[in-house]
Amino acid sequence: MTGNGLRIGDEAPDFALRDQFGQDVRLGDFRGRKAVVLMFFPFAFTGVCTGELSGVRDRLDEFLTFDSEVLAVSCDSVYSLRSFAETEGLNFPLLSDWWPHGAVSQAYEVFDTTKGAARRSSYVVDREGRLRWAVHNANPDGRDLDEHLRQLHAALESHLV
Repeated sequence: MTGNGLRIGDEAPDFALRDQFGQDVRLGDFRGRKAVVLMFFPFAFTGVCTGELSGVRDRLDEFLTFDSEVLAVSCDSVYSLRSFAETEGLNFPLLSDWWPHGAVSQAYEVFDTTKGAARRSSYVVDREGRLRWAVHNANPDGRDLDEHLRQLHAALESHLV
């Protein structure tokens, strides 16, 4: 179980959000083609978020293959995400869940209504569009990128069997 309603094996809620360049990115477009690591993060330019997304940047070749993609989602505006990506050299999609504010984060049960931001949570969505893994970290705790890679590769391998 990932939260109150989403369960591992469920179809991942589809969405379309704008990336840091203002281009629409739809989760459903990856269905049948790629597994996706969805990384919800609270705020651009904050210490833990900058550290872990820079870690993904530094290991992007491990995350991205012909069969996988990384999508990072926050409730920051497209403009903030563009500046954040340029400042930190983040060369993967940063998606804005700005408006309607936090709608995608709410669909994934990771919206913190007190802070008005996504919690530090991740999901692996397989090529069929199903949730294969979820982890929810306390906001001060960075993600274990090695575990993210293990879970991504497990989702890719399960499709080959």
